[in-house]
Amino acid sequence: MEGRANSGGEPRAWPAGSVLCRGCVEPLIFLANFALVLQGPVTTQYLWHRFSADLGYNGTRDRGSCSNHSVDPTAQEVETLTSHWTLYMNMGGFLVGLFSCTLLGAWSDCVGRRPLLVLASLGLLLQTVLSILVVQLQLHVGYFVLGRILCALLGDFGGLLAAGFASVADVSSSRTRTIRMALLEACIGVAGMLASLIGGNWLHKQGYANPFWLALALLIAMTLYAAFCFGETVKEPTRARLFTLRHHRSIVQLYVTQAPEKSRKHLALYSLAIFVVITVHFGAQDILTLYELSTPLCWDSRLIGYGSAAQHLPYLTSLLGLRLLQYCLADTWVAEIGLAFNIMGMVVFAFATITPLMFTGYGLLFLSLVVTPIIRAKLSRLVRESEQGALFSAVACVNGLSMLTASGIFNSLYPATLNFMKGFPFLLGAGLLFIPAVLIGILERANHCPEFQQFPQSP
Repeated sequence: MEGRANSGGEPRAWPAGSVLCRGCVEPLIFLANFALVLQGPVTTQYLWHRFSADLGYNGTRDRGSCSNHSVDPTAQEVETLTSHWTLYMNMGGFLVGLFSCTLLGAWSDCVGRRPLLVLASLGLLLQTVLSILVVQLQLHVGYFVLGRILCALLGDFGGLLAAGFASVADVSSSRTRTIRMALLEACIGVAGMLASLIGGNWLHKQGYANPFWLALALLIAMTLYAAFCFGETVKEPTRARLFTLRHHRSIVQLYVTQAPEKSRKHLALYSLAIFVVITVHFGAQDILTLYELSTPLCWDSRLIGYGSAAQHLPYLTSLLGLRLLQYCLADTWVAEIGLAFNIMGMVVFAFATITPLMFTGYGLLFLSLVVTPIIRAKLSRLVRESEQGALFSAVACVNGLSMLTASGIFNSLYPATLNFMKGFPFLLGAGLLFIPAVLIGILERANHCPEFQQFPQSP
């Protein structure tokens, strides 16, 4: 198989060494997200169990507790400790990952995507090993934080996504890039949906350890795939120093270098658009379970499970919808339609007082996830092929920052607005989504101006 032509017009051979397929990152992303979603709720419930045992609390949430407004101080302390240690893990991972992901993503533009994929896979593997040791040996829960930090040092899931999306950009044409990125996001959703359905039942029947062992087996397979089966997508990998400020400078230059004249401004505005979209997505996701557990819905664990599956279903329906709508509409119009349905779903959530209305809101989100792959594809067309790793590591940082912002805004706003309008955070999310809708429209209009220029992409 030959690569794209070089500047001299002669075809350039791709680097050898692939065993299965070149640029096939979907199995990696699927296995990684399956393992992460499998471990996430189990870790939270394990923390709750450990703190409950330490404090002598053995209370459970029965059916009558939904309408019981009395507060058990011991239960409140358990909940607070669990929330704080979860925050420590998230903050440790984000702060360390902010440095490592930007460094490793830009580094992959030189040395290739495979080294970053292997490092990130090893980081996830190491984190799982430490989690197993905590559960099996009853180690201090601080080792969960240590595992999270070590994982972040090696790239974390954000680095894996950065290398994955950069690999797709390396091997896809401008015409097929959007659907390839949507397919990658669909892998995330399907993995999350399956892990949610399997993890809860397995935990209920066999305890905390087995889900972690399954995650470990999956991550071992993923690491081997990244090391020996993934075909490199960078045309000419070169040796490069890892610890140098040049890699961070290359990310800053994405947004400040004026060549061509307008692409950098558009890069910043598209980054703002995806920041807002992801913030609303994760912010709503953070409070949906609390919203469903409490009055007037008072969902039980079965309905919560169905709701969790419904949250992941748009990854699939958005992929199918994007593929169909691309036959008759430009990507920009598809994104605007997706945002419109997202806004309607948020408004329905805000006023949902019965279960059918809640599931109607979930149904309206069926195209809500077409927006992010479209923006990612547009971003990748604004930079050179040699800058794809730097770009998607920057996007991964935007993704991490948006998750922290979402948690801070929505989790603070939800209890503050319970007295006058419980669903107000969803209305806020609907209002915020008008920002990317306007930005995408303005930028698409500017794309047709004669002075605007995109970097040439492979056919």
